[in-house]
Amino acid sequence: MALPLSQLPAEIAREIRARKWLALSVFAFVSFAVLAAGFLWPYKYQSQVIIFVDARNIIEPLMEGRAVTTEISEKASAARELLWSRSVMETIATDKDIYGENADDLSPEALIGRISGIRSNMSVVTRGDNYFSIGYSASSPMKAFQVAQKLGQAFIAENSERKRAESRSAYDFIDKQVKSYERQIAGVEERLKQFLSENVDGTEEGANARLANLRSRLELAQLEKEELETRANAFEEQMAKISPRIRQGETSDGYLERISAMQAQLDNLRLRYLDTYPDIIILREQISELQKQRQRALADQTESPESLGGINIANPVYQDIRSSLVQTRTDIQTVETRIHSLQQLITEQTKRMERIQANKAQYSDLTRDLEVNKEIYNDLLRRREKARVSMHLDIEGQGLNYKINETAQYPNSPSGPKFSMFALAGLFVGLVAPFGAVAALLQVDPRVRSREQIEDVLELPILEQLPEARTPFEKRRDRRITMGVVFMAVIVTSAYIAVALAAVFGVF
Repeated sequence: MALPLSQLPAEIAREIRARKWLALSVFAFVSFAVLAAGFLWPYKYQSQVIIFVDARNIIEPLMEGRAVTTEISEKASAARELLWSRSVMETIATDKDIYGENADDLSPEALIGRISGIRSNMSVVTRGDNYFSIGYSASSPMKAFQVAQKLGQAFIAENSERKRAESRSAYDFIDKQVKSYERQIAGVEERLKQFLSENVDGTEEGANARLANLRSRLELAQLEKEELETRANAFEEQMAKISPRIRQGETSDGYLERISAMQAQLDNLRLRYLDTYPDIIILREQISELQKQRQRALADQTESPESLGGINIANPVYQDIRSSLVQTRTDIQTVETRIHSLQQLITEQTKRMERIQANKAQYSDLTRDLEVNKEIYNDLLRRREKARVSMHLDIEGQGLNYKINETAQYPNSPSGPKFSMFALAGLFVGLVAPFGAVAALLQVDPRVRSREQIEDVLELPILEQLPEARTPFEKRRDRRITMGVVFMAVIVTSAYIAVALAAVFGVF
């Protein structure tokens, strides 16, 4: 039956008074147990290295856009993963400065156990935005100091080596890609060169221009032919109206008509030919001869210009028209020959256009592949130069850099709870232990200890409660027991304090 909380302090005090020696025994046992725990507690010494992450330095603004610095997100996590790597752990686990001359003479099982111990005692903690610490805990302060120091040095060395390897790997990869695209571009250019050497028909634009020019010339030749045919028809009509021969008397007027006709023919020839043309020279000689004959005829004529006789001669106008007709027909044949040649050229040009259209798709594929490869190649060239500069930055230790801001310090005191804390806590815990034990016992004790328990739980009224009565002998005996318990408590406390002070000052 649970005791009401209001009655709990009084009942605890009554139980303690009733069992003084048991309470003293519990106090002494608990106090010295805590003190013994302080002696046996495995103290840990911790040493740590503070790492500064130099994420921005003078190189970054100078090389911005021209180099890519190696970036590491979640710096503490990355540092932990790096230090947990097998290579780093084996280097530290076999270090002779830490584990002695036989550090590397370990079986695989022992080496794995030592590495597991190093990993379990290692800690990496972020400190602000640009700092984190690498710590190591050990039972020996010297071992904690040495391992923490080696961890910091191993992290700096391994990180620098990995950055250089990463930059070198990136440069080598991009360089291989550049060389690969160089070979691809050379192959495409060779195929394009071979294609152009085998297909000499030119481009579509040039073929269209050539075809348009031939068609324009054909149209002009056809128009010229029509004009010549019209002229030939006109000459034929004129010849049909003119007599091929005329009869002319031997008078001065007859000579004059012949001279006029030849002069007209001469003027017509001079419009088309030079004066050195043979027909022009012959006509001039004939005109000169006729003029001489006319002068002689005029000298022989005495009375009238009547005809003395006549002859049939070729009509000069008819001859002139006929000559023009022959020349026109010759020009028509020449134009027809030209038209036929132009038609053949147009046919050949049409076939050429068909070949160009057939090769257009292949040419487009070749040029497109060449342009795409060149674009990627130029981009890779820029990236290779950036990777080259980045590689040199990492080799020189620039870019994202880790520096030891604070080296490992030799731990003079253990980390965690110290012996003095155990000593102080022992007295307090020993003093509280009896009261706590009685309070717990009262909560589970089924006996009735107060009238409130009956009235509240059983709802029965209590008419009267008899007080506890003790005889004088019982009072004297209780007083002696109390004095003995107090004396023993003083002795136990003094012994406890003496042992604690001796341990704190290093007596034992």
